[in-house]
Amino acid sequence: MKKIGWIALAALFLLPAAAKSDTLQDILSGKYAPRGVKAMVSSADGLHYYQTDPARTAVIKYSIATGNVVDTLFSTRTARNCTFDTFEGFMVSDDEFRVLVYRDRERIYRRSFKADYYYYDVRRNYVRRLTEHPSKQMIPTFSPDGKMVAYVIDNNIYLTKFDFDTESQVTKDGVQDSIINGATDWVYEEEFGTTRLMEFSPDNSQLAFVRTDESAVREFSFQTYNEELYPGFYRFKYPKPGQANSKVECRVFDIASRVTRIMEVPLDEDGYIPRIAFTQDESQLAVMTLNRDQNRFDLYFVNPRSKVARLVLREENKSYVDSEWLNSIHFLKNQFVYISERNGYSHLYLYGLSGTLQKQLTTGNFDVTDLLAVDEQTRTVFYEVADESPLRRNIYKLSLDKGLPVKLSQQSGYNTVDFFSERGKYFIQRHTDDVTPPVITLHDGNGKLVRTLEDNSALKATLASARLPQREFITVPAADGVTQLNGWVLKPVNFNPAKKYPVVLIQYSGPNSQEVADRFEVDWCHAMAEKDILVACVDGRGTAARGEEFRKGTYMQLGIWESDDQVAAARYLASLPYVDAERIGIWGWSYGGYNVLMSMSRGNGIFKAGVAIAPVTDWRFYDSVYTERFMRTPQQNIDGYRNGSPLELANRLEGRLLLIHGTADDNVHFQNSIEYARALIEANKHFDQFFFPDQNHHLNVGNTRRYLYDKVISFFQEQL
Repeated sequence: MKKIGWIALAALFLLPAAAKSDTLQDILSGKYAPRGVKAMVSSADGLHYYQTDPARTAVIKYSIATGNVVDTLFSTRTARNCTFDTFEGFMVSDDEFRVLVYRDRERIYRRSFKADYYYYDVRRNYVRRLTEHPSKQMIPTFSPDGKMVAYVIDNNIYLTKFDFDTESQVTKDGVQDSIINGATDWVYEEEFGTTRLMEFSPDNSQLAFVRTDESAVREFSFQTYNEELYPGFYRFKYPKPGQANSKVECRVFDIASRVTRIMEVPLDEDGYIPRIAFTQDESQLAVMTLNRDQNRFDLYFVNPRSKVARLVLREENKSYVDSEWLNSIHFLKNQFVYISERNGYSHLYLYGLSGTLQKQLTTGNFDVTDLLAVDEQTRTVFYEVADESPLRRNIYKLSLDKGLPVKLSQQSGYNTVDFFSERGKYFIQRHTDDVTPPVITLHDGNGKLVRTLEDNSALKATLASARLPQREFITVPAADGVTQLNGWVLKPVNFNPAKKYPVVLIQYSGPNSQEVADRFEVDWCHAMAEKDILVACVDGRGTAARGEEFRKGTYMQLGIWESDDQVAAARYLASLPYVDAERIGIWGWSYGGYNVLMSMSRGNGIFKAGVAIAPVTDWRFYDSVYTERFMRTPQQNIDGYRNGSPLELANRLEGRLLLIHGTADDNVHFQNSIEYARALIEANKHFDQFFFPDQNHHLNVGNTRRYLYDKVISFFQEQL
């Protein structure tokens, strides 16, 4: 060691101490988070948008083309009878004569909420409460002509007619934990992504809705502590695999006659109605159903007055029909567009309203990943596709009648688009790649750049001065020795190829998920790489954008291919000259946590340590819709449930495990970790466990994230 002279040493003590960088805190505080743009709510004409002012005191109308202010639709400062200064959100009727704003938002589940809504009459410049009912309101829905709004209060539907200033109650049988009208239960919201099953007819004469009877669904409860002397309980309906589901039926309320009719839609007693939508013809209500196994999708057109249903389209699949594609169905005057996987990849198809297939619009050995908009006037469809690579996304438009696809996204990487309206006049594009934060731009329907909304130049400057590691994309052999899997490796900034490093695999691995993509991301694992730990991520079989066979190969046997491929990835990494084969770890959250347990139990000791956060530990504990989509019921698939259960494999767990869970997780219940701990104790497998009091599945309240990642990084430092 070189000696330091006394004078030089004294000078060092006189220098101000350099502030030590806290990379994890920088990441969690948003230092490296890209800036987005404020939500823009499209007008009916697709040429304007609405936003709140920064203080949330007004709803402002802007021109999409110029970005200039056109009008102020509502202001708390000038509206007559306004009793509040600010609001949290808003809705505007298509005719722009009416605005709804809400306050005191109260979260229900992941997406749903109720709030106090206020109605503003633009022409009268007057504000009043939407209803005098003391309870808060949910899912307000304007009629197409803007003269009515339907909403749900305490599981019942109410209807207000603005011109007559009247409110009426459409349903009266709504009961908490029993009957829901118009809104959805926990499992529909979580697994079908919908909080509203209620639609007006295009002529404003009918209100269609789904009635949900969840009275037979068993109730799940967990204890809540909240620093109370006597803890309480949280209870809600939660159907588990093979148990009773909610019963659903489609009803239509005739607004003029005030008659409610039950539509005669053929549906299994335990089947699903994930979506309803009127076509452009008020006599044709589209009711979309799935059987409980979710391998048969039926599209019915129902006459709201005669109640008679006509089967228009039936699609059956040897595994399951992806319910996401039901949301892609777009009705034109005499046709509809639909995404199907019938030829092994997800592609666009054009049907007549009789159900006759007219043409396949897109072809190729790649997946269409989203139907974005359809401009009926120009007969153009806009869509997102993984044609260049599963790691990337491109945007195209295509004529419904003739011609070749036209590529609208000009830069390679990950391109996503939000259209202002289904008319396809303008869209916002977000382009990113692995080293480039999102650049958000506004384009017209031909792809022409109108203006740049956010270029994240400030973040680019911050990144240029930061010493953050960069991901390197790799391919890894799957467990079958043939399939190549996509992955990336994150090396420390001062990486030395002559040194042996520990490595941690981070993964999610769930069906149709994707963690490896050519898009910008700085996450907590960058802070772990700073500790001289390599980080790797590999998307195994069952993940997205590689065709139906790859995506659905895990059907009926969740946990097997996924864990085999993480084990194979670990073995590949162990073969690299700069990886210490004796110091490999694995991390995952939710499905990823589940796969940590499966991989450590089926990996024959390849993993020295693992962290499982909020894991499923037996699929019998999770919800019916998600689990049965991929596994069917326990009664139908005894071996699949047994072979894919970490509880059953607890005696085979190898490596040091840290098990983490929030006690108030309403998604993957704390029950999973409790029962897994019981199984490990019985198998005499020592492990570490940590719980977060009264935290849900996201573990994001207060200091929780900092505490969590500090604990995870420290654990891997100690164990590897």
